[in-house]
Amino acid sequence: MRWYGLALGILGVWRITHLFHAEDGPANLLARFRQWVGSGFWGNLLDCFYCLSLWVSVPFALAIGRDWAESFLLWLAFSAGAILLERASARAPEALYKEDEDNENVLLRKNQK
Repeated sequence: MRWYGLALGILGVWRITHLFHAEDGPANLLARFRQWVGSGFWGNLLDCFYCLSLWVSVPFALAIGRDWAESFLLWLAFSAGAILLERASARAPEALYKEDEDNENVLLRKNQK
């Protein structure tokens, strides 16, 4: 297998997994699909990027792999590559704290008259 087969497989798995996991799609079709699926097995699968990438990578591995051993390794490699792309492209979480406004006179004594 050539390197671009691996690269295209990883990109394809990431794209489809990200589409079903995080995007709303045209006319909110995928958002409504996730809502329709609910919170059972399929709903939990769509909520977990890691789990979903394992399932999405199966057809890619079977299509690109030349034998069962290569397909098995590609299955894991495609899922791992998609997970790494997701981590690399994710935004950093917002800070969990907020600083108070500065009060410069906190430690000063008030004028006593």
